[in-house]
Amino acid sequence: MTDKDTVTLTDNLTGKQIELPVLRGADGPATIDVRTLYRELGYFTYDPGFLSTASCQSAITYIDGNEGILRYRGYPIEQLAEHSSYLEVCYLLLYGELPSATELGEFGNHITRHTMLHEAMRRFMSAFRHDAHPMATMVGVVGALSAFYSDSTDVHNARQREISAHRLIAKMPTIAAWSYKHSIGEPFVYPDNKLGFTENFLRMMFAVPTEPFVPDARFVRALDLILILHADHEQNASTSTVRLTGSSEANPFAAISAGIASLWGPAHGGANEAVISMLDEIVAEGRPVQHYVDRAKDKEDRYRLMGFGHRVYKNYDPRARIIRKVCHDLLSGLGEDNPNQELFDIAMELERIALQDDYFKERNLYPNVDFYSGIILRAIGIPLNMFTVIFSMARTVGWVAHWMEMMADPKSRIGRPRQLYTGYVARDYVPLETRARHG
Repeated sequence: MTDKDTVTLTDNLTGKQIELPVLRGADGPATIDVRTLYRELGYFTYDPGFLSTASCQSAITYIDGNEGILRYRGYPIEQLAEHSSYLEVCYLLLYGELPSATELGEFGNHITRHTMLHEAMRRFMSAFRHDAHPMATMVGVVGALSAFYSDSTDVHNARQREISAHRLIAKMPTIAAWSYKHSIGEPFVYPDNKLGFTENFLRMMFAVPTEPFVPDARFVRALDLILILHADHEQNASTSTVRLTGSSEANPFAAISAGIASLWGPAHGGANEAVISMLDEIVAEGRPVQHYVDRAKDKEDRYRLMGFGHRVYKNYDPRARIIRKVCHDLLSGLGEDNPNQELFDIAMELERIALQDDYFKERNLYPNVDFYSGIILRAIGIPLNMFTVIFSMARTVGWVAHWMEMMADPKSRIGRPRQLYTGYVARDYVPLETRARHG
């Protein structure tokens, strides 16, 4: 990163000028360094949502929303989706390079050895209400990991940071599956060290002790792809939450728990769930698909089609291009006898209309990754209340990678955003007996 260029800022009120460095990273827009602005001129910057503010330096993920580009550590998501596995992507995000065969084998063994949970945690999970939302269980259990694995909570110890990273990646599928089992009253299924990461998760989700279970290979590959595509997405709300929480030197389990809580918000992690809810509603009402398309195009109607367009990608979501084929292949392979066929037919009709209709094309309202991932998860048999849990499981490695990057950065500081204060100016205290009633 270079900072040879500067911009000159002139305060028209005082005539004072300051030079602000222009930072140029490896790719993407240049960034103005405003760290001296308050000291030199006494001003803050105002940027609600931090939409124009770089909150950190990072070498993990690069996004160009206008061009539809997503890269992990420089590798295009298209190549990783075609050739890689989720565990290999985890290694890449954590360590910055693709592993050798030996390194990947050793990493896989580390993850496998950490998939079990402390037996006391099993009892802890059982204490949640039977109807607790699995995301509520996830937030509580992941935060509680620090009480069971306190030997890896020293954030200043690089080896302990690595161990906690391995533990979080490894234990998240077990926590996710057990949160589901608890919500439906079925016994917990322990991980099987003979199985791969994604296959093991599906077994813990759907197996019961009384009969054998072999995950469908098509489902394993489709879910592994979903995990790859959701592994990281730069400085989104949940990743920023992890960084801000971790900046106080909170233990890693607390930081990741905070990220899960942020992801739980429907504006962030609930998009694919909203897609299925929309499709279920269309099926239940029995109206033609065109009726809902017309409503979405009507300026006087607040109705929206879920799963179309993206806040970051102004072009086509690159992940949607990848997952679309897998979605189509999976649905065609299920045949006509599956109970969700009507829903899938409606989804494909919506996709067809959106890809042909000028209204959608002019506004770049193409089906996004959430549109297809929701359909795939429904096809696999994942219940709706587990969709965001799956997202959390996938994103854990991204959160952990950003947390480790931040903790290893000697320039890292505790987060302390500023504000534009709009309340009362100084006023005097009024005794209780003389106060007027408000309202």
